[in-house]
Amino acid sequence: MTQAIFDTPLEEKDGVLMGPFRMPLQMLAEQEYGGHLSIHDDDQAQELGFSGAPIEGPTHFSQFDPLLHHIWGDQWYEAGCISSHFKNVVVEGDEVQAFVEIPKAGEKITRIWAVKKTGEPVLEGSASLGPDHPETKLEALMASRPTPEKLVILEHTKIGDKSPEPDTVHMNFDQHLGNSYPFTLANKLEKITENCLWYQADHAVNSPWGKAIMPTEMVSPFVGFTPSGLKGAKGPAIGLFADLEIKMIKGPLFVGQDYVLEREVVGLGESKRTESVWVKTSIRDVATGELLATTLLNSATLKQSYAKYEEEAKRIGKEIL
Repeated sequence: MTQAIFDTPLEEKDGVLMGPFRMPLQMLAEQEYGGHLSIHDDDQAQELGFSGAPIEGPTHFSQFDPLLHHIWGDQWYEAGCISSHFKNVVVEGDEVQAFVEIPKAGEKITRIWAVKKTGEPVLEGSASLGPDHPETKLEALMASRPTPEKLVILEHTKIGDKSPEPDTVHMNFDQHLGNSYPFTLANKLEKITENCLWYQADHAVNSPWGKAIMPTEMVSPFVGFTPSGLKGAKGPAIGLFADLEIKMIKGPLFVGQDYVLEREVVGLGESKRTESVWVKTSIRDVATGELLATTLLNSATLKQSYAKYEEEAKRIGKEIL
């Protein structure tokens, strides 16, 4: 029996563990990058054909933490991986429910998904337990897709590109994360869908590690709030998260502790509407260089949001899909 660190009511039916419907909140309305507002601004989103500003994908990961901790206990925070393909955007007011297929005894990977109350799918993916993780949903997805020969918005981005130097960062409770993430961890904990005793400074002394840990959904802002040093998409243009994986190898990650980040482009992709880049970030111990965790992010840029797309496609001889 695992420690009751969440107050989330769970239900089991036909081999599936599910949480309650939740209404996640938008915290990126003021997000800026490249000198302009992001897709998380209502006006920008509606101009691009969305019903409203999407809630950031990692927000939904919090709904899985109580389910996966129930299945794998404290190991979930030490060596768990959530690997998600986002299928449809969620806006404020939408209700979302998370599901995990209960793995058989000894199995280290299982299926996860989330849906809106309307039945529309939000995400699908895998959850696994390491430190030696089986192939994840996104690893399989990335491997199955061909690399485009020519890209416009990502013309100068190449697989194998690495950040020029490691980035040493930390996240405190009251640390503002800048224009990319215009809030603090304390702000997030006031609105997070599933709070956990171990996220909170007042209770974390009783955690197995004796200090506060980062919520799974905050690992993405943690690796993304400082410049990557990579050659990114041309702009101004609007992007969104298409896929995201957060993998613990020797976790958890602690609030207020320094870590070293190393970033690398590991894939490129294209659809009719987007060009996308897969970036893997390695999170390492400052003193030893030991690999503690990784993230894998597929960031997609909307072609229609880049004013020079057709002009530059003609210049490089690219056929428009």
